[in-house]
Amino acid sequence: MLIANPLYDVVFKYMMEDNKVAKKFISAIIGEQVKELRFAPQEYVVQLPLRQQTSTVCRMDFVARVQTTAGEYRSVMIEVQKANLSTDVVRFRQYLGKQYQNIENTYVDERNNLHAMQIYCIFVLGDGLKIPDVPVLEVTPEVKDRVTGKPLSSIKTAFIKSLHHRSWIVQVPELPARRRDDVERMLSIFDQSNRTTRYILNIREEEVPAQYRDIVRRLQQAVSTPDMQANMEAEDFLLEAFRIQERQAQMQLEEAKKAIEEKDKALEESRKIIEDLERRLKEKNL
Repeated sequence: MLIANPLYDVVFKYMMEDNKVAKKFISAIIGEQVKELRFAPQEYVVQLPLRQQTSTVCRMDFVARVQTTAGEYRSVMIEVQKANLSTDVVRFRQYLGKQYQNIENTYVDERNNLHAMQIYCIFVLGDGLKIPDVPVLEVTPEVKDRVTGKPLSSIKTAFIKSLHHRSWIVQVPELPARRRDDVERMLSIFDQSNRTTRYILNIREEEVPAQYRDIVRRLQQAVSTPDMQANMEAEDFLLEAFRIQERQAQMQLEEAKKAIEEKDKALEESRKIIEDLERRLKEKNL
C-alpha cells in the first residue's frame, strides 16, 4: 500500500486532523485510552508562501480526557510535535513555556475545584537522539526520597503532576530494526526504509495491527489529496532554506570566534612587549 510520508508536516497534520485517527495514534503512544479529544485553542499554525504554494508548519495541541491504566479519568494537555532540524529543540522549549503560562490549560473537577492540566509531550524525531535499539523513549518524572533514593511511585499529587510533564520520543531511525509490539508495528508508517520516493512510502497493510489500520488508510488518502505533494516539495524547500541559514550562522560564529582568538593573541603579545619594556626601563633606572 502506498502512503504519504508522515514525516512531512503537511502529511502529519492531515493525518492528525482526523479525530478518530488522532485518538488511536495518541492512545498507542501514551499507553492510556483517549476517550475525548479536541484541538486546543492554542493550536499554532504558520503559513509560508513558497513557489506560489503554501507550506504549513505547525505544532498540534489537544485537550484530552484519558483513562489511565489504573482506571482513573483525568484531563490533560497533549502537545504533538515532529522535527528534523537541530534548532527545533529551542522551538520545543518555547512552546512548552507558553503552555505552562497559559491560564486556559485548566479544568474543574466534580467538587468544583480548579486544577492545572498535566502536559503530555509527544515528539517524533526524524534524526533521532542516537540512542540505539529504542524506537520509543518514555520520560516520566520519578519521585523519590532524596536520602535513600527509594522511588515513591504511589505519590500522585496534583502539585507534582502540574509542574512536571511526561514525554514520549519516537526515534524514527531506530524503527526498522524493532517490531516488538503492536505500537512499534504501527509506527512502521514512519519507517523511511520503505520510501519509494521522498514523499511516498510502500508498506504492507497486513503488518500493521488491525486496530491501527485507520491510520494507514488516512495516509493512503493523503497520497491523492490535491496539492499534497506540491506542499511537501515546498516544505523541502523551506527546510533547505533553514539548513542554509544554519550553515551560514555557524560559519559566521566560527569566523567571529577566530577573530576574537586572534585579537586575544595580539593583546597577549602586546602585554608581553609592554612588560618587557617596563622591565628594561626599570633596569636602566637602577
